[in-house]
Amino acid sequence: MAKILLVEPFFGGSHKQWAEGLKRHSEHEIEMLTLSGHHWKWRMHGAAVTLAQKLMEMDYIPDSIVVSDMLDLSLFLSLTREKSSRIPVNIYFHENQLSYPWSIDDEDTKNNRDNHYKFINYTSALSADKCFFNSQYHRKSFLESLPDFLRQFPDHRNINTIKEIENKSHVLFLGMELDDLNKAEIKNDQNQAPVLLWNHRWEYDKNPEDFFAALYEIKKRKIEFKLIVLGEKMKKFPSIFNEAKELLKEEILHFGYCEDKVEYAKWLWKADILPVTSFQDFFGGSIIEAVYCNTVPLLPCRLAYPEHFPFHPMFYYNTESDFIAKLIKLIEKCSLEEKVITRDLVKKYDWGNIIGEYDKKFSNE
Repeated sequence: MAKILLVEPFFGGSHKQWAEGLKRHSEHEIEMLTLSGHHWKWRMHGAAVTLAQKLMEMDYIPDSIVVSDMLDLSLFLSLTREKSSRIPVNIYFHENQLSYPWSIDDEDTKNNRDNHYKFINYTSALSADKCFFNSQYHRKSFLESLPDFLRQFPDHRNINTIKEIENKSHVLFLGMELDDLNKAEIKNDQNQAPVLLWNHRWEYDKNPEDFFAALYEIKKRKIEFKLIVLGEKMKKFPSIFNEAKELLKEEILHFGYCEDKVEYAKWLWKADILPVTSFQDFFGGSIIEAVYCNTVPLLPCRLAYPEHFPFHPMFYYNTESDFIAKLIKLIEKCSLEEKVITRDLVKKYDWGNIIGEYDKKFSNE
């Protein structure tokens, strides 16, 4: 059994769920060093200093260190070198700022300040002994973003370091508490109309505009459906959610975040179809949860989705018109038999099935 220090500057949301799941299921001893899941930009800049101080005050020498992409790893290692210089360090990328689609409304994008966060991800990957990404798509998109990113600088661009990062980069799919969803399993064959689902964050990158625009069009055509809207919302969220709550009030069964995990799972089991319009998903945890609960996904032919689900005309679309046409077809012909087929494809991501791979790679065997 190895002693592993897990360093997470943004201990909230999916980062927190992943860290707690890893600690709960691992055969290794895992000590966590964390800060709350707030102020993500400040975490990327300042957390390394705070967490380095905490590590130096700890009477704890791990066999290996695992950090997330929210940490400025090069700074953290420089401040802890008395302890960390001989300890293998792995970084796990839940997301990255180089290939993440920044909102045009973000002040840092408007003022060309977003490069700071991208550079932190780059130097952190360079500083780690191994880099792990939650999907092959994520690994590929990160590595392919590096050449253009580095070439924008005036000189000493260090393009050769990309190969160094590539050689130590691996895919380690997200571990999830899928088995817990079984506690709320219900039969949904009593739905009077097919139930559509949104269970993602209420943010720009999930593209709620196209999602709700499709639903408006379907309602305009007098096609009957019901709607469940879940997912976490921030203080500032796209205004279309407020608009949709009013325009689709006759279709809505639930609208808002569920604090209780069992209640959240019950709504997933209630749903029939998951139409996905996201601009970005490095893995797609919310999609995996919904599909595990026998919801049929309708996905764009891009991002990480083809790694989860083999191509099938029922699952994928290319254009907006294609999306609406296939969604209507699913509403008219959705069957339980099709749902069971999709669920079998995602069971492998449950912690009980994937933890062995984590334990082997994070202990540097």
